[in-house]
Amino acid sequence: AQMLASIMSKKVAMGSTHLLVDIPTGSGTKVQTLEAAKAYARDLMDLGERIGMHVECAITYADQPIGMAIGPNLEARECISILEGEKHPSSVIEKACECAGIILEMGGIPNGAARAREILDSGEAHKKFMEIVVAQNGRPDLKSSDLQPGKYSYELKAVNPGYVHSIRNKEIVNIAKVAGAPADKGAGLMVYKKKGQRVEAGDVLMTIYAESEAKLKRAQEAAMSNSPFDIEGMLLKRVSEVKPL
Repeated sequence: AQMLASIMSKKVAMGSTHLLVDIPTGSGTKVQTLEAAKAYARDLMDLGERIGMHVECAITYADQPIGMAIGPNLEARECISILEGEKHPSSVIEKACECAGIILEMGGIPNGAARAREILDSGEAHKKFMEIVVAQNGRPDLKSSDLQPGKYSYELKAVNPGYVHSIRNKEIVNIAKVAGAPADKGAGLMVYKKKGQRVEAGDVLMTIYAESEAKLKRAQEAAMSNSPFDIEGMLLKRVSEVKPL
């Protein structure tokens, strides 16, 4: 109830009439099951109806990081590179266009997701973004390549071949925090392998960035002691005999 009140009171104070709430759902998130997400969405929409606000919710996939970047500079660089025309990572583009599409449809524009993708692909979204940057006294020539990670880095590599069975969001967040994010803008992670992907021994799973050697060392130790990646072969266990109950 406190979380609902906090979210909605801010929107009321802003004079919002329409609101889309993203509810990331999956292991290691605040909302871990689809049932819990649906209940949360119902509460938000019910409260919106009571105060005269059109509220809709997007329950989004969050069983693993969306995109590759974690950390202020890295996430901003990834998003700006997409606005500049980069077509990867597709998960970020899909989520952004689906959510933007819902907002457009709430405003009466049909085929919202397709229209959002047109705006992105045409460069209109990047143009508007740069207008916002300039309006906030930012650099008019800002490029994604201007945003650099911390100068200290470590590559976490796969020890054995196999498939990525799962990625633990909680450990990803912990490693990023130990590296210094979000206080240190250059700290964070780049995650290269996702669930279901085949990896070979020695493949780089992710790169950790930090702004100091000490923080990088602590983040490296955290990643080595409790890796966020579960990698297994296709054979989980051999059963060769049936034991009596």
